[in-house]
Amino acid sequence: MTRRNILKSRRIVIKIGTSSLILPNGKINLSNIDELAFVLSDLNNKGYEVILVTSGAVGVGLNVLGMDKRPADIATQQALASIGQVELMSLYTQMFRRYSQKVSQLLLTRDVTDFPTSRENAENALSALLSMNIIPIVNENDAIAVDEMDHQTKFGDNDKLGAIVAKLVDADLLIMLSDIDGLYDKNPTIYDDAQIFREIHEITDELREMAGGAGSRFGTGGMTSKLSAAQILFENRQEMVLTNGARIREIREIIAGKEIGTYFYRK
Repeated sequence: MTRRNILKSRRIVIKIGTSSLILPNGKINLSNIDELAFVLSDLNNKGYEVILVTSGAVGVGLNVLGMDKRPADIATQQALASIGQVELMSLYTQMFRRYSQKVSQLLLTRDVTDFPTSRENAENALSALLSMNIIPIVNENDAIAVDEMDHQTKFGDNDKLGAIVAKLVDADLLIMLSDIDGLYDKNPTIYDDAQIFREIHEITDELREMAGGAGSRFGTGGMTSKLSAAQILFENRQEMVLTNGARIREIREIIAGKEIGTYFYRK
């Protein structure tokens, strides 16, 4: 079955998680980053407006320093994010340059989107970059983001950031790349009879209970955060596809309307 609504999509946000950028051994997944650069550059050449929301700064920082475990204290995590962000953008710049595609970097904190003037500035910057055929690469500014009672600057996770960026630019579609093929009724790594949901039209309490759990040792997101991102999009009448980041080239098939992953949209 063709997902006909998706065929109309021209402005697309791609969110890639840490699990798609970092291998299980902690090394950087260079082939995935290269494929991502190729596919997004190809889409841009074909007239699509593309924004990349990336995780991975802390994971890359761990790799740079040869650490195999995410530290518990916030200050060290912030330092790792600062170190990793430089290396991550260097990799993206190199990979996209192979396909003659220019990219830019935007680091956001939650207060930027909470305050009208700051939000407008972010919207204007993103719009200007898209009009110049540049692919903006967005990440949370993890090196300085905090989450205190009187000044919350953390988005919480980059799944939510992906949805907020999609809302900021009024995107037609958010494609969320994860370490799983879509949303299942139970954990497919444990249960052989797990069934994938091809379409979701409402985020219910039952779905949230089913999702449960956190993310990988390199990332912070889990299925619950993806449902929260979908809820943000539902409120803005936008759409999302959750699919596996191990198969980057399927992005083009998703945009062509092929039934891949789980499609979140309100009827």
